[in-house]
Amino acid sequence: MSTRIFIWVGHPRETSLSHGLADAFQQAAEEAGAEVRRMNLCDMEFDPDLTEGYHARKVLEPCLEIWRENTLWAEHLVWLYPQWWGGMPAKMKGVIDRCFLPGYAMAYHEKGPWWDRLLAGRSADIFMTSDAPVVFDAFSYRRAAKNQVERTVLNFAGVKPRKTFQFGPVKTAKPAKIEAWIRRAAARGKAIAHQSTKA
Repeated sequence: MSTRIFIWVGHPRETSLSHGLADAFQQAAEEAGAEVRRMNLCDMEFDPDLTEGYHARKVLEPCLEIWRENTLWAEHLVWLYPQWWGGMPAKMKGVIDRCFLPGYAMAYHEKGPWWDRLLAGRSADIFMTSDAPVVFDAFSYRRAAKNQVERTVLNFAGVKPRKTFQFGPVKTAKPAKIEAWIRRAAARGKAIAHQSTKA
């Protein structure tokens, strides 16, 4: 049975290294037999502001409904995006704010501080690009962006982060370095297609 993969490019621009990495991952995964769905943030039109928090529900725009359906359908999620100001782009965060709601991503217990992780059983890979060197990011900021997406977003909802790739610095990268990153994304796509996401 083929692995179901949902690729989400979280870069708000139409073209980017994130898109190139996604292309490589997708092509390799599909060639290896995976079933792939993909969405690009730049094609999504929606209001990113969760104005009332959880006190009042806003009607989800069609693209957000499709995004949620794809997430539920998938066994493995792949998110690709640039690190901006120690986190993900604002529009990308808007999708999570609007979509990862109680009753979908988690269910809070009436008594006590605990919750049920409603997206359990899925795994995820993260591909982040940055202009800061990865070593500098680790020592100066303690991988804040990595911790945000792995711990406070994915794991909170029950998704198991499997691998986070951070490529940088992008602004000074030579073509050979970028090609090496593209090859790593393709290799990961092939590997995910061939292995159980429940492992």
